[in-house]
Amino acid sequence: MGLFSGLLGNAGVANPAELNKDYSNLLTGGETIEVGFKLVRDVFIFTNKRLILINKQGLTGKKVEYMSVAYKSVSRFSIETAGHFDLEAELKIWISGETSPSITRNFNKQVNIYDLHKVLSQHVLG
Repeated sequence: MGLFSGLLGNAGVANPAELNKDYSNLLTGGETIEVGFKLVRDVFIFTNKRLILINKQGLTGKKVEYMSVAYKSVSRFSIETAGHFDLEAELKIWISGETSPSITRNFNKQVNIYDLHKVLSQHVLG
């Protein structure tokens, strides 16, 4: 991921081996990381059981919020593809009972937004 894209808030695909090394302590028995994305210091992970959003806070990034979202609590989601002149594609996720999206993330063109859509579809609709 380029620095320019990161500063603009666009996420890029993260290395799965690196994610497993850094975040295996968050996984439950039988849970595996399927795909992940990095947004400067933050990480967005899809496992076979849930979404894990990691938000590093403050100047040093030592304070970290780990948010888990069970796929069954996702009521709907949308993707918006990047156009010719757009730098990013957008993902929006609504949690049950909410009228506006709880989670919104922008992804750079390195991310195949359709692959992301397939992962969500498999878990939310399956």
